[in-house]
Amino acid sequence: MSKFYNAKRKRNLYIPDSEIPYKISRSKIDLFLKCPKCFYFDRRLGVGQPPGMPFSLNSAVDKLLKKEFDIHRANETAHPLMKAYGLNLVPFPHEKIDEWRDALGGGIQYLDQGANLVITGAIDDVWHDQKGELYIVDYKATSKEGEVNLDADWQIGYKRQMEIYQWLFRKNNFKVSDTGYFVYANGDSDKEAFDGKLEFDIKIIPYKGSDAWVPEVIKNLHKCLISDEIPKSSPDCDFCAYRNAALELEVNKVSQ
Repeated sequence: MSKFYNAKRKRNLYIPDSEIPYKISRSKIDLFLKCPKCFYFDRRLGVGQPPGMPFSLNSAVDKLLKKEFDIHRANETAHPLMKAYGLNLVPFPHEKIDEWRDALGGGIQYLDQGANLVITGAIDDVWHDQKGELYIVDYKATSKEGEVNLDADWQIGYKRQMEIYQWLFRKNNFKVSDTGYFVYANGDSDKEAFDGKLEFDIKIIPYKGSDAWVPEVIKNLHKCLISDEIPKSSPDCDFCAYRNAALELEVNKVSQ
């Protein structure tokens, strides 16, 4: 077992009668949408899904892209990619940009007073136009043949991610465009030799989002948290399928 994985957590649990606002990250909202039972086990009972392996290469691409765009943020100039795609935008200079990017610190936050939940999300970047309207930006990295896009079913998580960020900025009194941008880096594996260097094709993909679903999901998420009943699994949850199959085999083995 990984020394970093605590299978039965006693800290950061949701306590229904607590007056202290409870933080719910953008990723936990996505977990609730994927499987309410896994969400309940995690936030209410302290049993989270085992973590996946860290994507170190993706993190490196993310870090380098931020460095590039920060140079243009400081100079209030457009990145060459923006010019190539005909975007009349520049990186948004703001004193809280590093705070908004800090996932461990919570990123940008909003207190939903009705549910007493602090919704948090850590962005990659924000651009703005001459009228002061903001455009949320997310960096993605992959390596696949052909053009990258947002057409796969599993990429609904990317779209929800963008929409939650848009909602959070609006709740912090910013004027935010429905259009956000994914800066997608695609590693080129079609080379004759590696030569210790991986090259990327960078593409900007626009996405028009709608955050209309967010308030209702927060309301349902809160109902889930305050309930003393464990919710049902999502039918397509791999974690629940594994847990149920293992339990069934264990019970049958003991009864033999």
